[in-house]
Amino acid sequence: MTKRFGSVVASDVIDLDLQHGEVLALLGENGAGKTTLMNMLFGQYTPDAGTVHVWDDAGNETILPAGQPQAAIDARIGMVHQHFTLAENLSVLDNILLGAEPLFSLVRHRRDAREKLTRLMDDSGLIAPLDTRVGDLTVGERQRVEILKALYRDVRILVLDEPTAVLTPQEADTMFASMRAMVDRGLSVIFISHKLHEVQAFSDRIAVLRHGRKTGEMVTKDANTGSIIRMMVGEDLKVPPRVAGVPKKPILELQDIHTSGAGGGQGLSRLNLTVRGGEIVGIAGVSGNGQSAFAGLVSGLVQPQSGAMSVSGKAMPKPNPKAMLDAGVGRIPEDRHHDGIVSAMSVAENLVIERLDAPDVQTRGFLRKTQIAAHAQDLTQKYDVRGPGIEARSALLSGGNIQKLILARVLETNPDLILANQPTRGLDFKAASEVSRRLFEARDRGAGVILISEDLDEVLSLADRILVMHDGHLQETDSRDRTVIGLMMAGGRVT
Repeated sequence: MTKRFGSVVASDVIDLDLQHGEVLALLGENGAGKTTLMNMLFGQYTPDAGTVHVWDDAGNETILPAGQPQAAIDARIGMVHQHFTLAENLSVLDNILLGAEPLFSLVRHRRDAREKLTRLMDDSGLIAPLDTRVGDLTVGERQRVEILKALYRDVRILVLDEPTAVLTPQEADTMFASMRAMVDRGLSVIFISHKLHEVQAFSDRIAVLRHGRKTGEMVTKDANTGSIIRMMVGEDLKVPPRVAGVPKKPILELQDIHTSGAGGGQGLSRLNLTVRGGEIVGIAGVSGNGQSAFAGLVSGLVQPQSGAMSVSGKAMPKPNPKAMLDAGVGRIPEDRHHDGIVSAMSVAENLVIERLDAPDVQTRGFLRKTQIAAHAQDLTQKYDVRGPGIEARSALLSGGNIQKLILARVLETNPDLILANQPTRGLDFKAASEVSRRLFEARDRGAGVILISEDLDEVLSLADRILVMHDGHLQETDSRDRTVIGLMMAGGRVT
């Protein structure tokens, strides 16, 4: 399979096979071409060269017509995308049924659909509120809907692109156990992930891409973390060790904060928190328990209904985004596409969008394009942002490279307080290690860091203090035991 985007070769003559009842892990750095390859399989991209061959249960071979998703769906291929493809104005049930029923059918079999979905949710452990509008769901809940939507169609081949990025460890374990049972019954899975422990636990075989080419394959039981990383990046990498920070003066103080929910979700109730310079405060929790409201509060997007909030000793009774930026708050948002970039603007423009008043960005209202371009060239090299160039629309970047763009924009301003909301979601091992290094670096220069993550391994490896958010409340714990913290994430209180 070959696919070019202008001068960029995203997929360079890649051969790949998937066996009946097999889990194939597809690995590679951000921008390696994994999602591009899967989009050609699913018919969303038309390849410049290459064909997709599918065999049915009877052994009959079909060559799928290029660029036709319906042909892939008819061949019982399902894809759970890294970035959601849901209609926000429709309910969960309607999203799942969308395209699964004849367009001009006079009868909708909603009762049968509910019964089938109830069985699927019981089997998979992935629970979604069927009558709620998707626009009112959290990111984690939307991920579950995407998976259920694919499973509802009785797929034979399932592509999972970063499926556990927003699931708790227990939810991920439950999902993998359910998937393994389906694989044992004949389901074939292509699994894209940057979490190597999941890859080693769930997959049967591993294929690795680098810069648009397949660099090799290995049987999972014969692989280890070191050998996988070497094949992915061409060298050995080490995770920076966590050295305890030295807390300094308070940067953020929240006292008895109460808010409504962001986007109709869970709000905050009597929340108290102090974040000091020189420490990383990790907030773990299942998506939908108030993290969005908390992130909105610190970003200035959600105002407290009661309680007191101060940043670096300055009271913030009615915070707004500009006031928080001016107070020295840097924001790495959870939804990088919706909240992190303006997709129609260039990479260079997005890198300066939060500091348009700076003298190196504009003079008397006129943008200094030469300086903006030089700034962009420097940061894209420094943070390894790969793509078609700094003048290209940021929407053309892969998800991981958009995340690196946001990190570059935030960290290079040396903020006093950094809100890092899912900062390594969708990043490869090398890029995630670099994010960890830079957050430690920011902490050690005196910044306070709030790390919000549903990846418990990330919280354990980075945080100096750990709090768990459940139902709008925060509970601090001294434990670093996955089981204990997982229990707290599920609502159990640990004393």
